[in-house]
Amino acid sequence: MSILADTKTRLLVQGITGKEGSFHAGRCKEYGTNLVAGVTPGKGGTLFEDKIPIYNTVEEAVAETRANMSLIFVPPPFAADAIVESVDAGIPTIACITEGIPVSDTIGVANYIKDKDVTVIGPNCPGLISPGHRCKVGIMPGDIHLAGRVGVVSRSGTLTYEAVGQLTGLGIGQSTCVGIGGDPVSGTSFIDILQMFHEDDETDAVVLIGEIGGSSEQEAAEFIERGFRKPISALIVGRSAPPGRRMGHAGAIITGKAGRADEKIKALASAGASIVPTPADIGITVQELMAGDMH
Repeated sequence: MSILADTKTRLLVQGITGKEGSFHAGRCKEYGTNLVAGVTPGKGGTLFEDKIPIYNTVEEAVAETRANMSLIFVPPPFAADAIVESVDAGIPTIACITEGIPVSDTIGVANYIKDKDVTVIGPNCPGLISPGHRCKVGIMPGDIHLAGRVGVVSRSGTLTYEAVGQLTGLGIGQSTCVGIGGDPVSGTSFIDILQMFHEDDETDAVVLIGEIGGSSEQEAAEFIERGFRKPISALIVGRSAPPGRRMGHAGAIITGKAGRADEKIKALASAGASIVPTPADIGITVQELMAGDMH
């Protein structure tokens, strides 16, 4: 089954005529994703790669192509409006790659969608991929993925690729990999994705990659403790980060005790997660966990 993206996904790319949008739309299509439309205001009536229609609005694109997922490459000042436009057009799943969106804009979007039946991945994320269904919605390198039964959810794009590279190298395939983004406010939490993996018959185990800042890993630990029954490996990065210093992501700023790596590790270990000691140990930890689970 996978989660969020599969062979039924009909992808629309907002900002498809920009440099990033056109490059990654092409890579998604090459991977096997059913790319049905692009949206760039003022470019309606033109074609992407000579065959994918481009529209002025998401509403027009949905009406004409029945697109059911949006991938956003719109510059930061306009990205929040782009998300809202997709929500208003009835698109159920939206992945926003744009980084540098003002937090006040993201808070506005989070408030706007909270009572709506929509999943927003990101912003400031690599997107998602379901290798078995040849569906890639984002910027991750498709060739490192292998179809399989381990779900991956991460706040860090780069560490997602590292995890996948190690898993694939050991012959451990992935069901779906989701980058939820590293901003202080994001559309989708660890809990949202863990719930989906919990209900997915094609996911047997999960890798969770967190980092310093915020309390989303502790919230995930509480969720796991309440009844997440699949084996889970967790990596938390940023143990050596000084308090109050921004490290990489805007969300990775330690404010108070909860944001520290050791507090997050303690919470996840106590919930029963198998802790990955360093980024180099992701694959081997998952391999050992799954071998132990089979006995």
